[in-house]
Amino acid sequence: MPNLPKVPKLPNPLGQDPYGAFVRSGPGALLAARTGLPRPPRLRRFEPGQELLTGPALVVELAGATRSAQVAGWLREAGARVLDDLAAAGEDRLGAIVVEATGVRRVAELAALREQLAPAFKRTAPSGRVVVLTGVPQEFTDPEARAVQRGLEGFARSLGKEARGGTTVNLLRVATGAGTALRSALEFLCSARSAFVDGQPIVVGPGAPVPARERRVAVVTGAAQGIGAACAEVLARSGHHVVCVDVAAAGERLAAVANRVHGSTLHLDVTADDAPARLADHLAVRFDGADVVVHNAGVTRDRSFVNLDAAAWDAVLGVNLLAPLRLTAGLLERGGALAPGARLVCLSSINGLAGAKGQTNYATSKAGLVGLVEALAVPLAERGMAVNAVAPGFVETPMTAAMPPVPREVGRRASSLQQGGLPVDVAEAVAWLAQPDAAGVDGQVLRVCGQSVLGA
Repeated sequence: MPNLPKVPKLPNPLGQDPYGAFVRSGPGALLAARTGLPRPPRLRRFEPGQELLTGPALVVELAGATRSAQVAGWLREAGARVLDDLAAAGEDRLGAIVVEATGVRRVAELAALREQLAPAFKRTAPSGRVVVLTGVPQEFTDPEARAVQRGLEGFARSLGKEARGGTTVNLLRVATGAGTALRSALEFLCSARSAFVDGQPIVVGPGAPVPARERRVAVVTGAAQGIGAACAEVLARSGHHVVCVDVAAAGERLAAVANRVHGSTLHLDVTADDAPARLADHLAVRFDGADVVVHNAGVTRDRSFVNLDAAAWDAVLGVNLLAPLRLTAGLLERGGALAPGARLVCLSSINGLAGAKGQTNYATSKAGLVGLVEALAVPLAERGMAVNAVAPGFVETPMTAAMPPVPREVGRRASSLQQGGLPVDVAEAVAWLAQPDAAGVDGQVLRVCGQSVLGA
């Protein structure tokens, strides 16, 4: 594990889950066991210096596998003990299982998946990791091969719902020519950084990483609190100078965040007419361009559609969607505003993917960001850049803290991990996508939702 700069953790008054704390206590655990109540596990999250895994790793090789040795080598280089077979684990529980299924072409070959993985799956450690490697179904012309490869996604999603103790199951679709981005994705999904990423498919393509600049610069909008503040912290921890952006009214909180992460501030209303030019000029002149841009600023004005007035509609669409569109256009037009190989990340939401009662304005804006990512992926790739979206599920933020108690509790339990995520969970995903060696992950939506029952 590389030595990372020590950045003081931001205050986290949120993340208070009284029910979760109770059922993890002695009396609460006994009551939950007797009554069948949900028992959300304690998730293992990243701490500097920790080992990649909580136990040894096992690579399960299915028919036609070609990457098993490479995968095992990567895990060893990351500090993991990799086993040749399950018997070698002895009494140890498995920290990770990687299933190399990219070569599976026939339905009959799937039998080996059950035979080899089932006994290993029983042996996963708390907060264990299962990662299934498949091909990209669209690359297959043979109907059976394509069906089998697509079927593995249903397998991974279902297995994630059966996992216990904070174990997650995710799927990597390996495109032809995928290189170092596969290693980056594998290490992310095996690490504690992916604590709240569960049941998700990620396509890894052949994107070429750009050598990191000595001084990498990240800009985060809406950085004064919640997910934005967490993004600033994690990006700073990974070596970025963070330009913390928010409105002047949030100046005191913004300054506190910037000071703690040794970054800088920019007071900016992202909806102002001059916002694109001001941000682009600031980044070009002060920092020789940004390596990372995180479009995080967002607002809600929740009410039923028939009672939604023009002001509430315009406010949400203006901040959440129009501002990222205009800011991105301004950054692309201004020479020097973006550094070579820049990474853009938009904060969407599972409510944008699945819809939500009383949030037609919010869901429209967050779905719109997915469209922005899809539209920009190819033209940005031609310039050596990448753009992705992160879609949080229920995350403990000031926004969710203001929810009525019953919907808030339902939101916490409506995932395979049976709890809400923390802002840092979203920030870890953002920081991973911001890495130069994640270049092969482009034009995608990564849900950080604990495998929520909502959405696709």
